[in-house]
Amino acid sequence: MNGTRLVDFPSHSKIPERDIGVRPILEVNGLGIDFGGLTAVEDFTLTIGRTEIAGLIGPNGAGKTTIFNLLTKVYQPTRGAILLDGKDTANMTTVQVCHAGIARTFQNIRLFQDMSVMDNVLVGMHQSIKGSLASAMLRLPVYWKEEKRARQEAMELLSIFHMQDMAGAQAGSLPYGAQRRLEIVRALATHPKILLLDEPAAGMNPSETGELMENIRDINRRFGIAIMLIEHDMSLVMGICEGIAVLNYGRIIAKGTPKEIQSNPEVIEAYLGKGRGD
Repeated sequence: MNGTRLVDFPSHSKIPERDIGVRPILEVNGLGIDFGGLTAVEDFTLTIGRTEIAGLIGPNGAGKTTIFNLLTKVYQPTRGAILLDGKDTANMTTVQVCHAGIARTFQNIRLFQDMSVMDNVLVGMHQSIKGSLASAMLRLPVYWKEEKRARQEAMELLSIFHMQDMAGAQAGSLPYGAQRRLEIVRALATHPKILLLDEPAAGMNPSETGELMENIRDINRRFGIAIMLIEHDMSLVMGICEGIAVLNYGRIIAKGTPKEIQSNPEVIEAYLGKGRGD
């Protein structure tokens, strides 16, 4: 996967060669945000191919999670535009952006700890579950049919991570790595067009990280969706990402293949220079 050839795209970006000819799933132009007069992100411009596995890296405090918060409208940008599958997301809420096709996970796990693994996944599927409130309250046949379909789909998603046997377990009782995986499954349950993973390998051992890498590849192939991840584990980033953007002080300083990024002088200086707290 990381041997993919990147080609120039009209927006002064690069996307995988196989995605040329179809509209990029994400086009971000001149994005910026200020907090109390302090510029946190400035002129962030990036294009993600329709089936690309992309990485966003940078020193601590570079603004990576802020970018994810802007893309998902946790923060409303001060300037710039975000096009999702060609549609401007201006004035959309977090819920509306999720419905439009952006799903994400978080640095700090945000599961419903007291609910079962199955119910956590079903929560992610709520927007695609058909049927009226009346059919649910009266337990009509259409309700049971839709409930069965949703549970079957949830089990299929859990099977990607070999978690189907954990469906009845309480989410908060799972080991840390399993909770991380469950959060990805719940995000997939929203049927996204692009999946944003914020440090998915955090707290995982090398074996778990290697398995995660294969899971991400499988998700990309199986669903044909783009994946963008923030990650400090460079072995994961360099091993799985096709295009990598490097952020420093709220600005992109480089984007290219893993090989190009590893040899980029600005990137080397950013990582060797004095870092800031994230």
